[in-house]
Amino acid sequence: MPSSPIFRSPIVAVIGGGPAGLMAAEILSSQGVHVTVYDAMPTVGRKFLLAGKGGMNITHSEPYADFLSRYASRESNLAPLLKQFGPDSLRDWIHALGIETFIGSSGRVFPVDMKAAPLLRAWLHGLRMTGVQFQMRHRWTGWNDAGALTFTSPSGEQSIGADAVVLALGGGSWARLGSDGAWVDLLARRQVSVAPLLPSNCGFNVGWSAYFKERFAGHHLKSIAITLPDLNITNDDRPDKPQTFRKQGEFVISADGVEGSLIYAISARLRDHITQYGSVRIHLDLLPDWTFERVLREVSHPRGARSWSSHLQSRLGLKGVKVGLLREFATTAFTEPASLANAIKALPIPLIAARPIDEAISSAGGVRFNGLDQQLMLQALPGVFCAGEMLDWEAPTGGYLLTACFASGRAAGYGALAWLKSLTTA
Repeated sequence: MPSSPIFRSPIVAVIGGGPAGLMAAEILSSQGVHVTVYDAMPTVGRKFLLAGKGGMNITHSEPYADFLSRYASRESNLAPLLKQFGPDSLRDWIHALGIETFIGSSGRVFPVDMKAAPLLRAWLHGLRMTGVQFQMRHRWTGWNDAGALTFTSPSGEQSIGADAVVLALGGGSWARLGSDGAWVDLLARRQVSVAPLLPSNCGFNVGWSAYFKERFAGHHLKSIAITLPDLNITNDDRPDKPQTFRKQGEFVISADGVEGSLIYAISARLRDHITQYGSVRIHLDLLPDWTFERVLREVSHPRGARSWSSHLQSRLGLKGVKVGLLREFATTAFTEPASLANAIKALPIPLIAARPIDEAISSAGGVRFNGLDQQLMLQALPGVFCAGEMLDWEAPTGGYLLTACFASGRAAGYGALAWLKSLTTA
């Protein structure tokens, strides 16, 4: 455990070398604190680099109130952190590293070269210049009886004393990059309340037929909309008239089910409904820009000797995987135009389970906020701070995950500074 009082330069251990941990290290080292970052991987920022492989989406430019709303039930917990270091502050910080950014057509913010590596290199250079030390292949295993941090390392078991500790160990997704959730048991033994880790921004299982799986796995579904008849939204002004959730976008057919941006955007709703009821339906609108009446008119047009596939492609532009889905889930609808039109505008697909957490982009659950003070210090472990995805929150993709990781890492860094100051004045 952290010790007191301090009669020398303070020492802080940051455990976890992702964005949250590195940001905490930056705040602390900028104030003359001796900081060592410990990470189980051979290098820091591995998940950060992989997340940026297809284009580093760093944050989002939408109006701030909309931005905050993406954190759903944890908006009130994260708002104070994001007020101090939100999307605009994050962009300014990136620019100060010599990395320019731009706003894409979707409102997402990217580095101009779309890569994470140059940003990370510039950041690490600055951290080393301020004296931050890095200890790689050091896996944290808890505390010993004397209160020192314990690690396994290439040179064997190690115990390390620190005046404050920042834990930024990530959630439970992408274990091969270091976020394996092994810290949950370590904190539970110290009476820290942790919400179970769950997959977030994840895919879902569908019981495809062997033919459909072989024919269409890997195909993209574009220009479609999803409605969730099982998950009505209640408007506070009209609680007597719930609205059906609807969102337009695209996703991918996988061998096991469905995944991709549109699915990820609603994954928390889908996951929670499956947890409560065992399954959930999504309804696909295969022609979201067409009215039902127009679809009915076209499918009712005599098809003559043409096959249904040729007829649907000719009259409605439907082909490939969209027709495959109709045959997978609405075979009987082909006998009657109104039934077929209904299937095209609201094709029910049952989702039976979320994919495993290690396949998810991120995770929900983690250290509960009611066990932390306003500076992200664990009430059960004075001098120990938590940041990043190991906290109990989740958000969709689009820059929201990274922004909150940066903001919480910064807050934990300042919290640790305040704690160190309190030790010198005790």
